[in-house]
Amino acid sequence: MAHRLSPRHRSLMGSALLAACLVSSNSAHAEFDRRSLILLGRSVMRVEAEGENGRLQLGSGVVIARERVVTNCHVTRNARNISVVQAGTRWSVQAQSLDAERDLCVLQVPGLPNAPVPLGRAASLREGHELAALGYTGGPALQISGGSVVALHHWSGNVVIQCSNGFTSGASGGGLFDRDGRLVGILTFRLPGGRTHYYAVPAEWLLDEALEQRMRFAEVRPHNGESFWQRPTPAQPLFLQAATLERAGQWQELLQLAERWARDDATDAEPLYLRALAYAQLGRDAAAVQSWQRSLDVDPNYSRSWAALAQLYHRNGQATRAQQAIESLTALNPGLALEVSDRLRAEPSEPQESTRQ
Repeated sequence: MAHRLSPRHRSLMGSALLAACLVSSNSAHAEFDRRSLILLGRSVMRVEAEGENGRLQLGSGVVIARERVVTNCHVTRNARNISVVQAGTRWSVQAQSLDAERDLCVLQVPGLPNAPVPLGRAASLREGHELAALGYTGGPALQISGGSVVALHHWSGNVVIQCSNGFTSGASGGGLFDRDGRLVGILTFRLPGGRTHYYAVPAEWLLDEALEQRMRFAEVRPHNGESFWQRPTPAQPLFLQAATLERAGQWQELLQLAERWARDDATDAEPLYLRALAYAQLGRDAAAVQSWQRSLDVDPNYSRSWAALAQLYHRNGQATRAQQAIESLTALNPGLALEVSDRLRAEPSEPQESTRQ
């Protein structure tokens, strides 16, 4: 049952709160329509999961259907009671349906009047596309974080989104929206390593017919489900294993993993990109160039490979090729092209054109 303010008071509070958040959001993404974000914010809830001894786990959730809110299962894992909250109003969760492997839990919330958000598809995204993340990062107020797609990792028939939209644990279960205001991902986890290691699971998983068929609502109680990103490293998807090796600087191990991955999946540019990255770190520049070029044969729009080629060409004094790579990158991902160009201006290059073998 909801504990309500008057509808007018609740609406004014919600709009005012979200407008205040917009003021503090990343100015580089101010072109997102302000009114659209305010409307979307009304469908993003704070999730309070109460465990034993009254211990509270906070997260976020998104209204995806009538009286249905999706959040992360790791938010509700220890819960005996769950509430969703917005603008001073609280609703009790009656039941939940678990898809623990994908870290998606759908909450059944009787009497919830908030409208569902429009659903999009992560597969429609490209590296560099601008995004807005809405969730309850760091406290009771809804926060909006601007950012963009860093990478799209193929796994389980869809793509897991890596983005630069910063968020913390309170935003887990929040929404990642494209420029048209469509939900393309659910904010789920982050890894160490700077401002680009934030991940969202794809909205397609909410549209999956298999999910609908196996959705079984049960009373709220603790569960021990383990998601794909919480498994021990050897059991994680290859893109997460690769991220661990890259952060640790284990380049020979990354090279071996990328080579196995590339043999098993000739349609994915990512293992070829990672193989090239390992080659470059091991001082094998010619092999790195060849592998990055092969990744672009698989996917000519793979902007991370264009960025890496520009930097390697610049370092080896191949100014013409570096400029050509920057031009190709600019057409695909202007933001990344600007970052790389600024970096190259600050870095020296070798005086003559050469490439290490």
